[in-house]
Amino acid sequence: MGKSPIHAAAARITGALARMEIPFAVAGALAANAHGHVRTTEDVDILLTADGLARFKQEWLGRGWVEQFEGSRGLRDMTHGVRIDVLIAGEFPGDGKPKPVCFPDPAAASELDADGVPILTLRALITLKLASGQSAPHRLRDLDDVMQLIRANGLPLDYGDQLDPYVRGKFEEMWRAAQVRDES
Repeated sequence: MGKSPIHAAAARITGALARMEIPFAVAGALAANAHGHVRTTEDVDILLTADGLARFKQEWLGRGWVEQFEGSRGLRDMTHGVRIDVLIAGEFPGDGKPKPVCFPDPAAASELDADGVPILTLRALITLKLASGQSAPHRLRDLDDVMQLIRANGLPLDYGDQLDPYVRGKFEEMWRAAQVRDES
């Protein structure tokens, strides 16, 4: 565990961002893993500001990282062959359309994991995954992640009170689904 090319690429980019003092937070499946829902992934999701991404690109493009395509905010770690998906603070999850929930400033919505790496807080991660899943029907994995995070963390129904009102109804729906267990 923790020794895959995905983990190596995550350690590499988070190390570079930390050395440059660029605020960031690990998001997506790696953040879900840190919060108790272990699942596989094919990429690394990093939350940055637009300025942070521009600074990173200026320093590192062509030096071990390339854009996924010209002008893309997405990157590829050429050392490990791993895609790095960059989420930009102020943009909108899921369908990308304006909604009450947007990607937060990474410094305001992160906490340090066991290794001292900033990851999205559980509340921010759940809020973003709910906003994504309810606005983009093809993003069912986000809703399943929420259901599994509810189970893994033993979250009570009233945990939804801490979330943005935009996603509270979907949280309740996912909470109720998480209470149903398949008989083995």
